[in-house]
Amino acid sequence: MKQERLRTLGALILTALVSSFGAGHAAAQAKPVPGKLAGVVRDSSGTPQLGASVALIPEAPGMTISRGFLTDTQGVFGGDKLAPGFYALRVTLAGFLPTLEKHIRISPNLTTVVRVELESMFASLDQLRRAPSNSSTQGDDWKWVLRSASAVRPVLEWMDGDIMSASTVTVESVKPRAPRLRMEFTDGARRPGSASSITGAPSTAVAYEQKLGGTSKMILAGQMSYDSDAPGGGIATVWLPTGTLGAGPHTALVLREASLGPEGPTFRGVRIDQGGALALNDRTVLRYGGEFVLVGLGSAASALRPRAELNVRVTDDWSAALIFASMPAGPSPLEGGDAQPGGALAATLNELDAFPALLWRAGRPVLQGGWHEELAADRKIGTRGKLQIAAFHDDNRHIAVFGRGNDLPNADYLQDYLSNGFAYDGGSSSSWGARVALREKIDDDLELTAVYSYGGALMPSEAVDGLLRDTLRTAQRHSLGAGVSTKVPRLNTKLDIGYKWISGVTVSRVDGYGESLYDLDPYLHVGFRQPLPKFAIGRWEAIADCDNLLAQGYVSTMSRDGHVVLVPAFRTFRGGLSVQF
Repeated sequence: MKQERLRTLGALILTALVSSFGAGHAAAQAKPVPGKLAGVVRDSSGTPQLGASVALIPEAPGMTISRGFLTDTQGVFGGDKLAPGFYALRVTLAGFLPTLEKHIRISPNLTTVVRVELESMFASLDQLRRAPSNSSTQGDDWKWVLRSASAVRPVLEWMDGDIMSASTVTVESVKPRAPRLRMEFTDGARRPGSASSITGAPSTAVAYEQKLGGTSKMILAGQMSYDSDAPGGGIATVWLPTGTLGAGPHTALVLREASLGPEGPTFRGVRIDQGGALALNDRTVLRYGGEFVLVGLGSAASALRPRAELNVRVTDDWSAALIFASMPAGPSPLEGGDAQPGGALAATLNELDAFPALLWRAGRPVLQGGWHEELAADRKIGTRGKLQIAAFHDDNRHIAVFGRGNDLPNADYLQDYLSNGFAYDGGSSSSWGARVALREKIDDDLELTAVYSYGGALMPSEAVDGLLRDTLRTAQRHSLGAGVSTKVPRLNTKLDIGYKWISGVTVSRVDGYGESLYDLDPYLHVGFRQPLPKFAIGRWEAIADCDNLLAQGYVSTMSRDGHVVLVPAFRTFRGGLSVQF
């Protein structure tokens, strides 16, 4: 009996030791692999700053240990053995405003690179240069020079005879100043079909960026058209607390007004857009946002349009996303990042015409709307490519159908005063679909995109006794699109050319969310940007955009309202000049 007790006691001790060893081994295996941080601190002109204090503060709850660094003579700092997660970076230096960068992600086994720009708290007084005189000056023990630009610093040197003189050293790594003002002089609608730009009149648009201290900035934009019969204009403000599109929260307010003719009603609209990102852990990010739209056209219509995307990094090459968004548009222009053409200034101008299509039904205004749900998987292809496979469901309400016709009932057709074009409420539609997309950046001047989609769209039937919307039904369609974005050597001409083929007759969009995501509109699209020789202040460009260049996809149909030609994509042209300062 005593021997059995000893055996039992020995077994319990052995079990406890094995459990402790297994738990310790599992904990060791579960310990996250550390990452590294490397960065550089410069002033607004690109000059590296020596001796800046850099504090790295964890954003995750429960992590309170911060790290501190000092920049070297090249403005460089770095740290290793950092726990993966999101951090805030605070940079301070005498003579400069403190700078705070949020949501910096440290990934396992990777080096995160950051660039910090400090803004001086003093007005610049070094814009004059006094060249050292060749003639000797009695009583002077040293010669001096004021730097003529922020990239040239005075450096004191000891010379023979104990005479101290000054020489200048030019810093080669000067960061070009980002434009803070953009002006556009154009003719043509920025977004055909939107009531905020239903006429393609000549207009002037201006966007200006104002820093608010630290990394925060405000972008102000305005636009005014010159058509005396149908004038229009609007203003937009965008606040970026982190100073970068797509890397932090944003808040936008847009006010728009446009007359639909000298005797027609006046469109008035308000949009409030809020978006941001929340890191749930080192592999999961929740991007969220929403907008409230209120428009008036005789009477009022409103809509609340939320959006959310849960993105999970499964491995270093694979990631998955669950998307819920309001139709008809895809991601907001403000979530496209500074890498898009024109950057934050152009994105703010695009906000002026980002209202959903305004329609007319039974004598009252309604807004195009619906829901889009999507499950997508992305895989990296090399270092510059990405393959996406997605399945989605579209549940549309008040689908916008555009066309041309005369003598149509005013209670259901929102007619364009300057032409026989109209916007019409095509009713509702529900469909499932799939998408396969490949985007690869061959080099800095060449990017290729290919997208295959399968989804539902409206098509007309042969019934002619009912309303136009009663003759429309949902049909599944295949579409295949390809696009190329390139820059012509020497001329620096930027070209964006895309074509989207659709397998059958449609009067609405196939995979509208994918079109917004990959900038592929139906049929042939050509975009052109040509830098002009310098003849005045700023950087001047000639711009031109043409949609559906070959006028494809037009459908002739009849209903009890009369004969109309339905157009899934208008042939439009918008061109002019832009200048950035």
